[in-house]
Amino acid sequence: MLTTRAAVYVKHGNPLDVDEIELPDPGDEEVLVKLFASGICHSQLHQLHRPDHPTPALLGHEATGVVTAAGKSVTHVREGDRVIVTWIPRDATPETPRPARARYRFRGQDYDTLSYTWAEDVLVSEQLVVPLDPEVPVDVTAIIGCAVVTGVGAVIGTAKVQQGETVAVFGVGGVGLNVVAGAKIAGAGRIIAVDLDDEKLKFAEDLGATDLVNASKVNAVEAVQDLTNGGVDYAFDAIGREITMQQILEATRPGTLGVQHGGSAVLVGIPQGDVTLNARLFTPERTFRGSLGGSSHPMTDFAQYVAWFKQGALPLDKMVTRQYDSLDDINEGVRALEAGEILGRSIMVYARPD
Repeated sequence: MLTTRAAVYVKHGNPLDVDEIELPDPGDEEVLVKLFASGICHSQLHQLHRPDHPTPALLGHEATGVVTAAGKSVTHVREGDRVIVTWIPRDATPETPRPARARYRFRGQDYDTLSYTWAEDVLVSEQLVVPLDPEVPVDVTAIIGCAVVTGVGAVIGTAKVQQGETVAVFGVGGVGLNVVAGAKIAGAGRIIAVDLDDEKLKFAEDLGATDLVNASKVNAVEAVQDLTNGGVDYAFDAIGREITMQQILEATRPGTLGVQHGGSAVLVGIPQGDVTLNARLFTPERTFRGSLGGSSHPMTDFAQYVAWFKQGALPLDKMVTRQYDSLDDINEGVRALEAGEILGRSIMVYARPD
């Protein structure tokens, strides 16, 4: 049994408690990881604001670390390996069972959970642990497990944007910036960033956006249409609100009967309730689809993201705009993210490699 510290969501409406949890020895298909760093993701804000979310709960789903123990059936990593912890099964197939829930003890009671990274050590299914190149930094690569795979993956894996095609990105926070970066890697001919914040828009330009639209100052849909002679090939919603879902549909180009299909709207952000969309927007052969985890296969895709990072094509070091020194800063990190103070992505650094 290992005693470690975690940020525990104990009571709705209260700050997270940084407290001790106990982790058992790994089961046959589990991996124990001492974490180096973890990202702070907007998805966790949704969890914290859901009154029906079970408590106590362990949160977070992107991190880097080093394997300290592995079950006897684990073959792709071993003790001492550097790894990425994610929420997406690393090599899922139709026959692959869902990752087993990991066990922990908190204040004398036994609980279970899936992926979590707001902790100094984690015990998770081997399906949620992916090898990490030992030559790359372990801090900024922590965001690969969610922000990168969700954003870049939406472009490369879900939409499959091609050279010269046009893209609009609604919402350029941590995930939206990765959509921008993914579109640049894909060779998109035009990358239009849409947001309400001029500072975030300028930052998106630094990462590859070719055009900037402040939706608080102009009609965003009309601006995108004007820039692209009628609409983009792909519009991505990295926010997940009804208004942005409607906007990405309107911002995609209509099809031409007998000539070509319309553009594609891709929902990347997670909606928090029911929405109503104008069905007439689908008539000119536009499509609307979701992207979950960038349609990713982490065992191959994560290595590609790392390769792009090493080549300078995926500037993770620029995307991470705030670093906290320890798990004890988690409540400040949550507050800053919720207040809109994080330009790119924030991370907590728990430890450095020896």
